[in-house]
Formats: sequence, structure tokens, C-alpha cells
Amino acid sequence: MAKIAFIGLGIMGLPMAGNLARAGHGVTAVVRSEAAADRAERAGLAIARDARAAVGEADVAITMLPDTPDVEAVLEEILLALRRGATVIDMSTIDAEATRGFAARVASAGAAYLDAPVSGGEAGAIDGVLSIMVGGSDDDVAAALPLFEAMGRTIVHVGPVGSGQVVKAANQLIVAGNIQLVAEAIVLLESQGAQLPEALEVIGGGLAGSTVLERKGDAMLNHRFDPGFRLELHAKDLGIVEKAAMGSGLALPLTAAVTQLVRALVARGDGGLDHSALLKLTEELNGSR
Repeated sequence: MAKIAFIGLGIMGLPMAGNLARAGHGVTAVVRSEAAADRAERAGLAIARDARAAVGEADVAITMLPDTPDVEAVLEEILLALRRGATVIDMSTIDAEATRGFAARVASAGAAYLDAPVSGGEAGAIDGVLSIMVGGSDDDVAAALPLFEAMGRTIVHVGPVGSGQVVKAANQLIVAGNIQLVAEAIVLLESQGAQLPEALEVIGGGLAGSTVLERKGDAMLNHRFDPGFRLELHAKDLGIVEKAAMGSGLALPLTAAVTQLVRALVARGDGGLDHSALLKLTEELNGSR
């Protein structure tokens, strides 16, 4: 069983840390506020206020943070506290190029580094069935596998450090495009008088079926946009896709279109809603709402 310092108790991080603790690992949550401390305590986690102290006693430090600058700030704080032979696992969704730089800095401190972003949303994190795409060396990934198995169901080593972030970027463009197409299908079906629940049921049973349709369809039909994954975070992820595509000289026209729609919702103040709220904008563009 590993001794883990877990940094980042958001919508995803808290249930992930809780699943590690339930699997028997010793998990210390690094918290900054009383509210976070209360959530951690209810999840059965030990609590630390000092990230450096927590990391200095840990075999593994796991970060689950919103964006690249957040991960960089934490690494600046904990780098000198890392034990030689420890492992840093970043499960955030951040820039792949920055990830490679972080790995080099961690290696210079005598520790290993894995990038292991996840997919599956809040429900997947709670149920411990996340998809985890892991970048790093064969030996380091193998050593961390029991930790990943406590949090996910589909765990795949996708290449060297940074590869996890590249695969996650591709995942995010597929998810955004899929949600937008489901939104457009709903608007089309409604305009033609089809019975929406039944229509989505039969579509879901055929080639057009998807995890997005399965997990988001009912909420979209009922206009429930409580955040499982916030639009503002998806906008950030699509910015990572955009940067990678530009660096490789790629033309990704559908990705560009859905990126603009997501950014439009964020710009008008809907960034805190679930990414399935792409339906709202699609309906408004068509005078449906």
C-alpha cells in the first residue's frame, strides 16, 4: 500500500482520492480551506495544510488541478521536498510540452514523473471506472498500476511522458464534437415533432450511440446543466488542442467550430455549467428557447 499526498480536491479529485483510501492506501489530502478540509474528512482522508510536509512523507504525490499554471505552481512548492525514488503523478489535463518540462525537473530531483489524465467525468470518478491514459516509462507505469486500478477501469500506457496529455487532448475534441452533434440532433428532432426520449433511445442503440449520448442525453432533454465537467474547463482543454494543432501545422475545422461555440458560452457567463449546455446555445441559435 502506498503513502500518497493528494493535491486537488475538486469535482474529480475528491472521489478519486476517496477511492484510493478505500483501496487501502494511506491518502493525505492537501487542503487550503476549511471547506476543503471538511470534504476531505468526510471522505475518510487524512488532512495536511502544508504541501511540502505532506509530500516529504509520501511515496507518491498526485496532482489533480485545473490548468498548467496550477500544476507548475504546486511543483515549484513541492520540488525540493520530494523524496528520492518518489513518484509524481499528474492527473490533470494540461499542456503536453509543459508536462515534458515538469518531468525533467522532477527527474533532476531524483523522482519519477507520470502524466495520467482521465476521462469519465464526475460519475466515473465516483464509481472508480475512469479511463486513464498514462505517459511515462514502462517501469514507472507498472509500479503505479495498483493506484490507477483503484480509480479507473480502462488504464492504458500510451507512450513516454507527455503522451497521456496528447491522448487526452484528442479525447476532449471528440467529446466536445459529440456533445455538439447530440445538441443539434435534439434541436432537429424537436423541430420535426419527434418524441425526444424515444428518439434518443433508438439512436443510442445503433451506430450513432455513444457514451456521451448515454450519460448526457437525459440531462440535456431536461435542461439539467449542473456541472459534471464545466464549460470553462472544456474551453481550456480545447485551447490545448488548438495549440498542439498549430504546432503541428494541422487543419482541424470541426474542432475549430466547436471550440468557438464553447468559448461563446464561457464569454457570456455560462462557463460554470456542464459542457452539455452546448444545447442552450444551439437552441438559441435556432430560436427554440
